[in-house]
Amino acid sequence: MNKLFALALTAFFALVLTNCQPKESTENTQQPAILSSVIADTSVRAALFLDPHSYSTMESKVTALHWDANVDFETEVISATAQWTLQEGHGDTVIFDAKNLDISAVLVDGDISADWTLEGNDELLGSALIIPLKLAAKQVSISYKTNPTAEALQWYPASLTQGKRQPFLFTQSQAILARTWIPCQDRPGVRFTYTAKVKVPKQTLALMSASNPVEKNETGVYEFNMPQPIPSYLLALGVGDLEFIALGERSGVYAEPEMVRNASYEFSLTEDMIRDAEALYGPYYWGRYDMLVLPPSFPFGGMENPRLTFLTPTVVVGDRSLVSLIAHELAHSWSGNLVTNATWNDFWVNEGFTVYFEMRIMEQLYGQDFADMLEALSYDDLQNELASMLEEDPEATKLKQDLVGRNPDDGVTAIPYDKGFHFLRLCENTVGRENWDVFLKEYFDKYKFKTMVTEVFLQELAALLTQEQWNEIGVEQWVYGTGLPVNCPFPASNRFIQVDQAVKMMLTTDPLDANAKSLVYLDQEVTIRWSTHEWLRYVRGLEAGGASEGHYALADFNYGLSGSPNPEIVAAWYTAILKTGFEGFDTAVYTAKVESFLGSVGRRKFIVPMYASMLEGDEKRQEWAKRIYMNARDSYHPLAQGTLDDLFEEAL
Repeated sequence: MNKLFALALTAFFALVLTNCQPKESTENTQQPAILSSVIADTSVRAALFLDPHSYSTMESKVTALHWDANVDFETEVISATAQWTLQEGHGDTVIFDAKNLDISAVLVDGDISADWTLEGNDELLGSALIIPLKLAAKQVSISYKTNPTAEALQWYPASLTQGKRQPFLFTQSQAILARTWIPCQDRPGVRFTYTAKVKVPKQTLALMSASNPVEKNETGVYEFNMPQPIPSYLLALGVGDLEFIALGERSGVYAEPEMVRNASYEFSLTEDMIRDAEALYGPYYWGRYDMLVLPPSFPFGGMENPRLTFLTPTVVVGDRSLVSLIAHELAHSWSGNLVTNATWNDFWVNEGFTVYFEMRIMEQLYGQDFADMLEALSYDDLQNELASMLEEDPEATKLKQDLVGRNPDDGVTAIPYDKGFHFLRLCENTVGRENWDVFLKEYFDKYKFKTMVTEVFLQELAALLTQEQWNEIGVEQWVYGTGLPVNCPFPASNRFIQVDQAVKMMLTTDPLDANAKSLVYLDQEVTIRWSTHEWLRYVRGLEAGGASEGHYALADFNYGLSGSPNPEIVAAWYTAILKTGFEGFDTAVYTAKVESFLGSVGRRKFIVPMYASMLEGDEKRQEWAKRIYMNARDSYHPLAQGTLDDLFEEAL
């Protein structure tokens, strides 16, 4: 990098960050120093790492947790003591985030009762638990109970589990919900190790994002250890009637007995994924990579809790066609868990890198053609979401977000995932894969177990790029600009060519033609080889092409899409059909299938678009959507409930 470009970059950061005055590095203008080492702590660094979603301060940080807890399914309450170890050199006050916790006692160093206070009662952030300290204090112990309505905790009665024998509990701490079940410094910029002792009903097994047992014991008491430091959003607990099957030396799967064998088949390539990931970007630092299959109300595809990824059961479809989700959650072991966004404004630093890494793992495992399909679908997702976002909230299409006063969950869109991925793909295309892989491997190693903000990453990127490459990419526009730059790589998939031809054939056929069924029927020898991704492309193609109700009915007659056992295909199909109506379908059968799906699956990716399609319809269809939602709402996770409550409020 030449000196002119280095100075221009420094000036650029000064404009982006209010009141930032970087010091010019005179030691090496070819490789500029990392931003945090050349800027005064009280100015830019404070602005970069300020977390608007936590009451805690960096003056008094915690370094370790011991959690002693009792899980009571009858009252749906966890009674616990959180003992926090304080960082040396802390201040005279430590502040924790707490939301709707019933705190009974706070002790300093085990026996000194603290004069603690709870301040504020923000609907989003909860309260600040303020504890005065002596400068020599080493530990703080907080005894408390959770609230039955804690947003991070989903309590499942036995009747709603597969086996219907024992109740089930799982947590979802991301983004700022850890504070609803453990008083903590609930910000990704604070890392800590932890140990735990958890008592649960004897017929259940307890698991955490830590070292885990592989079978139930007679006491119902389990102990855990997480020696690698993690942020609070990666704290996780699961309790249920669970069995374990090993997949290899360092991976395995937990699930209810009715699901565990199917899951072990579905995820049998996990060891290969770990191997391929390490070959790309360095060692797997977390010891084991195990997975827990949750009940269907889990609102996400997966949650990358270290050592124990949480997974939706909707990926267990019998043909391993949806294992890119495993690749995604595994990739988080590097991008997100190892190098973590310092605040939720930099969420793309977690997710954009993870989607990129996921694509590389899938390419290694299944080949370029398979990865090309995933990239094309990612591009489609991004374009579809941008269409509405640019009209409703253009600022939300920036990679670097400003979520002050907003729920970080609002930032979970295609932007950090897919726009972030395509930006990194463009960087790879610009410098070449070999150079890019060296850069990323060194990046993960250099910042392992540390936090990252966009501006620090850009300094690293600037050390890799020439001025011409920086300008060619248009880095500032990608990161701080709205929309999608025109130089976004356009992914092409050879396997989608045939799919697109099939879509064209359907759209140019008159559904009322007596010969229509034979005209558009594809040879089963062709379609039987279609993956989930090809069927998704087909459904999306019909929708984008303005298919009529007759076209949809004809496609369903030929391919039985509404009866597919694959939730990905079914959800996409229903979302498309619900925008048009039911002509050509057996209405009673079809409506029963829709109601059954929405009443048994809680994954937001599926249910939100389906409800949105229904709400776009006439008054009768809107009332139908309301009725289904009212019946199903209690079975959805609080995160899904919040999203859908807002959707219905806006639509009606």
